[in-house]
Amino acid sequence: MHYQMAPAAEAKLVRCTSGAIYDVIIDLRSDSPTFKQYVAATLSGQDHKMLYVPEGFAHGFVTLDDNTEVFYQMTAFYSPQHSRGVRWNDPAFGIEWPVHDPIMLDRDRNYPDFTSDEQVRA
Repeated sequence: MHYQMAPAAEAKLVRCTSGAIYDVIIDLRSDSPTFKQYVAATLSGQDHKMLYVPEGFAHGFVTLDDNTEVFYQMTAFYSPQHSRGVRWNDPAFGIEWPVHDPIMLDRDRNYPDFTSDEQVRA
């Protein structure tokens, strides 16, 4: 689950162009009534739906089909020094994933437990 801290916070528009994904966003804005809550949607190359990811939200997905392609549009360039993440299965969020042991980078699998000090300041 990735995001960028201010001043490089970004919004995204995500579309699955082929195959299918289970796409998740988490509200990390501490002043929001939906702080630490998530929204999930299945996107596929057949349904042409898109998911908007506002600034201040973490974003991640899991592919549901082989040969899946995902297309992003972002409001800011990637900034490695502002890049952050939260663990996909952190109990602070309670995300119900359709895959229980996904293949992922060790970096993504090993993010520490979320604390409110990690919140995005968008």
